[in-house]
Amino acid sequence: MNSPILNTLPTEPGANAGADSSMGALLLDSGKLSLEDAERVLRLQKETGIRFGEAAVRLGLVSDDDIRQVLARQFSYPYLQKGQAGLSPKLVAAYEPFSPQVESLRAIRSQLMLRWFARGRRALAIVGVDQDDGGALFAANLAVVFSQLGEQTLLVDANLRAPRQQDAFALRPRQGLSDLLAGRADLDVIARVPAFVDLSVMPAGTLPPNPQELLARESFRHLNSQLESRYDVVLYDVPPFQVGVDAVAVAGRAGGALLVTRKDHTRIAHIGRAAEQLSDAGCEILGSVLMEF
Repeated sequence: MNSPILNTLPTEPGANAGADSSMGALLLDSGKLSLEDAERVLRLQKETGIRFGEAAVRLGLVSDDDIRQVLARQFSYPYLQKGQAGLSPKLVAAYEPFSPQVESLRAIRSQLMLRWFARGRRALAIVGVDQDDGGALFAANLAVVFSQLGEQTLLVDANLRAPRQQDAFALRPRQGLSDLLAGRADLDVIARVPAFVDLSVMPAGTLPPNPQELLARESFRHLNSQLESRYDVVLYDVPPFQVGVDAVAVAGRAGGALLVTRKDHTRIAHIGRAAEQLSDAGCEILGSVLMEF
């Protein structure tokens, strides 16, 4: 039976009208408030004239983080609370969307939208220069912020040597890119990330003995064309440049690359060598990102 209180719970300014999108209804649905709690909040709200969320926090029934998460749902800006969904805690874009690091990610996203994706391009390779530069971590977080923008985003784990994205997004072992390129699977290998409706991940799949040869096949060019026709943004996470030439093969197909470097770790000479070889492969270098951790 529907509770009459759902029809009276107020909607925060800027949210869609209706019980389904109201602050109180969402707090009830998520288990943050009981009906008795909601009635207490409504009484305080009536007495003071403050907003529902502010009243709930003043009564100590919910936290500021709870209110921020509900507001994010109202404005279609999904993110998670720590420990939720079992994703890697290093996905700061998923768990700490208002942190300085994620503000920097959004700034990079804006630059890429203007300088690359606004030109009709769909695919981009994220290339770490040296091992442990953080390329895989950056690619995962960048994919999350693109999906939060409402862009249909696909993150492809093209690191067929030491893949990271399956663990980062808590995906069960499954076939992936390598199996698809070998003709042993199809696009069903793509997994939707339930916490982010606009985000999908293609895992690396079975670790092959010949990753370089697989990525150099003509079938990869056809696959990239298919993915570009289905998604607004296709991000390729590739092995670090110093590991081998896999990154060159993938970036050449994508047409563009963003280099990932690490403060006090990446060698300047290695950056120059990577940029030169990628350019020789017909790949446009859009810039570089300096990771600090």
